[in-house]
Order: sequence, then structure tokens, then C-alpha cells
Amino acid sequence: MNTSSTTTAMTAEQQVVLRYFDALANGRQDVVRDSFAADATFTYPADLPMSGTWTGPDGIVDGFLAAAFELLDPEKPVSVEVTGVYPAGEHVIVEWASQGTVRNGNPYRNQNIAVFTVREGRIVSAREYADTQHWEHALRGPAN
Repeated sequence: MNTSSTTTAMTAEQQVVLRYFDALANGRQDVVRDSFAADATFTYPADLPMSGTWTGPDGIVDGFLAAAFELLDPEKPVSVEVTGVYPAGEHVIVEWASQGTVRNGNPYRNQNIAVFTVREGRIVSAREYADTQHWEHALRGPAN
């Protein structure tokens, strides 16, 4: 995992968010779930199966993340590579590249950014932004 913060000391908030991304990239659902506060929210835009605001670790993991990963071919590799981490007090802004293959065979390659809010060692909110039109195109019909 690449981060922009490797040459400077990371804040506690950055460490919490990077722990989440490491767990996400390595399939550690227990750690992903533990990264969120009991009343945490995760918001994703557009009109996709994972769009909306998800609440609590169970809603985020079993709802938002499950809906997103359900769109991808489980037989193909999925990657999440953090490319930038920017602290702003209790907020952490993260950029990452995500790649996979949609179940219909189309490639999924997106650049993402999210604003995480961290309090008392847990993520209390996340607002993710991505090219949702890319998702829509990837989900249309078989690969050409």
C-alpha cells in the first residue's frame, strides 16, 4: 500500500484510516468492522446498488461493502491502492485506485477519494466520491 505520508509521522487519525484500508485490501472483515464507531455513517453518491448512507459497522460492512463487492467477479483479483493520505484535524482525506472485474466481464478501474472523520480511535463518518458513471458503464452488458 502506498501513502503520501511515509516520510512524515502519521497522525492517530491517519493510522485508524490506513488500518481500515489495509484490512479492506486484505479481506480482514473483522478489522474493517472494528474500524467503525457503533453509530458511524458511510455515504456513497449516485443511484447504484451501494449508493446511500449506511449506518453502523454492520450496515457499512454487510450493506455498503457487500453491495459493492457483489458487483465484482469473485474469481478475479480486486485491488485497492492508497495513493494519498492528507490529515486535517479529526478528518483524513484519502485518495486511492480501485480495480477489479465486474461480473459481466467488464473491467472496473476507478480513482476514489473520501473524507473520513475519526474520533476516539474509530471512523465516525465517511463520504466517498468516485466516478459513478464509470460504475454504470462497467455494469452495462458484457465486455466488448
